[in-house]
Amino acid sequence: MKFGKTIKIFLIDGDPNGRMSCELSNWSGKAYKIPRIKIKDCSDRVDLTSTGVYLLFGKYEDGKDQVYIGEAESILKRLNQQLTSKDFWNETIVFISKDENLNKAHIKYLENRLHEIAKAANRYRVDNSIIPTQSSISEPDRAEMEEFIEYIKMLVNTLGHKVFDEKREFKPKQKHETFLIKAARGADGQGEPTSDGFVVFKGSKAAGSTVISMTSNFVILRQKLIDEGVLINKGEYLEFPEDYIFSSPSTAASIVLGRNANGLTEWKQKSGKTLKEFESNDI
Repeated sequence: MKFGKTIKIFLIDGDPNGRMSCELSNWSGKAYKIPRIKIKDCSDRVDLTSTGVYLLFGKYEDGKDQVYIGEAESILKRLNQQLTSKDFWNETIVFISKDENLNKAHIKYLENRLHEIAKAANRYRVDNSIIPTQSSISEPDRAEMEEFIEYIKMLVNTLGHKVFDEKREFKPKQKHETFLIKAARGADGQGEPTSDGFVVFKGSKAAGSTVISMTSNFVILRQKLIDEGVLINKGEYLEFPEDYIFSSPSTAASIVLGRNANGLTEWKQKSGKTLKEFESNDI
């Protein structure tokens, strides 16, 4: 059973688009979310001269989210260096320890693990050209850093970035929530509703062709997914090599089936219960 958490967010400049600090109850860590254009204003933040890890967020020209994950013994000094060495980012989220209990080995461990988690989640393109090396730390320190990472993941999500979140929302009481579609032209998909939309699972098969009546915007989206490698042509069908999140169950169903579809009635559990019936029963 998970319990609630109290998060304290302070708008440093009194502006929701400005700098903010973020703390969790009963946690020694502290986060800062800082727009790129406000880095030069951070000389008044003495704690930002301490050791920590940071994430730089931006977008590629094609709109895909991008992140760079780094560590530094002086966060503010490193961020000022990144102003001139990397131009893709428009904001950063920084993590430090309020009790100054993070040493170089700790932050190297955090950097490596955060990089590993972000790559596995595969939501953002990770800009690091070299995989950060993982430092060797004691078992108690490793356990402490893993707990620190869980708080980092929670706060990064709270501050607007799901870079570390799995696309599937595995919850013990929801293991039965997998929904299926199987139809003509090779369509054979599995997926589940999430807080982001509807995720179609890795290995699912989409129809190898589309019907003439399929709405043009779905035809265009389907071709875009093929061009981007989200769908791989296997001849008689198209395959999802990775989990993929669609904005709605209907969009997911239409792409999988190769025709216009109502996802609320097309996606069904093994029992035959539709997504619509499932959601109605949850009310």
